[in-house]
Amino acid sequence: MRVLAPFLAFTLVVVGWTTGPAGAAGEITAARAISTQNGSTAEVRGHVVGQPTSSSTVVTSGFPDDYALALADSPGETSTSRMVYVQVPTAFRSQWGLRSNPGLLGDRIDVTGTLTAYFSHAGLKNGTAFAFADGGDGDPPPGGGEYDGTYYASAIGLTGSALKAELHDIVSTGVTRISYDQVWEALKQTDEDPGNAANVVLLYSGRSQSKSSNGGDPDDWNREHVWPQSHGGFGTTTGPGTDLHHLRPEDVTVNGTRGNKDFDDGGSSVAECSGCLTDADSFEPRDAVKGDVARMVLYMAVRYDGGDGFADLEPNESTSNGSSPYTGKLSVLLQWNREDPPSAFEQRRNDVIFDTWQHNRNPFIDHPEWADAIW
Repeated sequence: MRVLAPFLAFTLVVVGWTTGPAGAAGEITAARAISTQNGSTAEVRGHVVGQPTSSSTVVTSGFPDDYALALADSPGETSTSRMVYVQVPTAFRSQWGLRSNPGLLGDRIDVTGTLTAYFSHAGLKNGTAFAFADGGDGDPPPGGGEYDGTYYASAIGLTGSALKAELHDIVSTGVTRISYDQVWEALKQTDEDPGNAANVVLLYSGRSQSKSSNGGDPDDWNREHVWPQSHGGFGTTTGPGTDLHHLRPEDVTVNGTRGNKDFDDGGSSVAECSGCLTDADSFEPRDAVKGDVARMVLYMAVRYDGGDGFADLEPNESTSNGSSPYTGKLSVLLQWNREDPPSAFEQRRNDVIFDTWQHNRNPFIDHPEWADAIW
């Protein structure tokens, strides 16, 4: 039995999430389920990380019965403060209980139920539906499992600075660098609208726009550096200035509003960018891409560590980094990574960059739990 840290109470402000006509919410993350213990009905998506046996204890082997599951946004989560305790009703125990199905550990599933305390802990009770996420059957392994035996083989099992150093070596090996002009054509592939092959999807605003409307005029789209090029002085030079893992199409005006601001919560509404907020020194993207932004920033911190003549890029807790090779806020970025897991669009983008352009991957898209394992 493994005894985890006591449950830590915390408050999370949920923006832009509403319930449907019958009180049923759309699919939400474990983090949102934890913060929305109001008796409403929701479909919660998360990885099975163990079986709760008390408010502060989750076991990962020797499961005593089939009565409960613990779900989290990362398959390697160990803190009960980031877990939802799920009651497994009698009708579902033979298929979804861990004593009968220990192989569920690590799988990502969807559970519909009532957001209310279970074991005196943030929970989901009275379940009416259990299913593997995306209609799967639990295989292949979650995250970047298909690359674990090849691309990431040397990193599996590492944590902290050792994991960061190994990932740096992995994502810096065999990389094809492209020019800033080539970025235009690359973004037309990496960010193609899956519903309209003639368009790209803009990062912050979410607008689908013609691939041919790129340029520098108002309402054109241009090349947004998610890690600001001034934060480290790399500009548009081949290397960090042209790395597709942090370059995205964005509306010219919105791009200008973001500028080189650090990331944080709060501020005033941004024109042409529903759900975005900004103030004097920070920018908050819409909820649907907060995790995307976090994973791009963290990739840059792993990829560029002071070699190749470029600055050592690192996240920190500041929103006033200026020209220093830092971007913040780290604590907020880590929270965004947990709240907004990788989407199918983001995963496809990672594949296109790997297969067609740079031949390296963003490890935090394949394994979002590695962010907390490092920082």
